[in-house]
Amino acid sequence: MDPLLLWGIGLLLTALLLLALEFFVPSAGAIALASAACAITGLVCLFRFSPLWGLMGLIGMLFAVPGVLYAGVSIWQNTALGRRMIGVPSEEEVADKLRREDQFVKDRMQLMGREATAVTDLRPVGQIEIDGQRHDALCETDFIRPGTRVRVVHVDAAQVRVRAIS
Repeated sequence: MDPLLLWGIGLLLTALLLLALEFFVPSAGAIALASAACAITGLVCLFRFSPLWGLMGLIGMLFAVPGVLYAGVSIWQNTALGRRMIGVPSEEEVADKLRREDQFVKDRMQLMGREATAVTDLRPVGQIEIDGQRHDALCETDFIRPGTRVRVVHVDAAQVRVRAIS
């Protein structure tokens, strides 16, 4: 075989290998540039050997590069680095978030039946204060003035409803 043909095929295969390696070795694009240089040099070698081989190499690269990119992204997104870069939370982060949400709901449920003071106008939404802690609240009536004593009559994860104490 002619050395120009071997060099051309070898450089194209090296370009594909380097492109796949780019997904797993952080290099700020240096490996991708080396891959592009290998691909261009390999295509030049193939075109110098024969226009038919050059055209086959070009068509092969037009199909192989997207395939390597797809395979690289498919594998990369399942790695720890890929999940972190995409923003997928780890199992520990998900468990911690669920624990905090559960604690928030439990704390909110303890407000049921408690007395509070309206800090702002409740028309019908405003803020109340219980034990020095402010909460957003919805009043069942049309309007409650600041300083009015209220009682928490309903609590769910998203809302605290109050009624003025008469």
